[in-house]
Amino acid sequence: MIQIAQETGRSREQLYRTLSEKGNPQLDTLMGVLMAIGLRLSVKPIETEA
Repeated sequence: MIQIAQETGRSREQLYRTLSEKGNPQLDTLMGVLMAIGLRLSVKPIETEA
């Protein structure tokens, strides 16, 4: 968590609060954490049956 905090520019405490069950992360925080751990968020359309 220390490394992720350093890479995102946020404190460990802030990350723990944000990512807790009651947390409400902003998109930029979530994207920073995902990037720090080597993941990417993607969006695709819901496939519907024709």
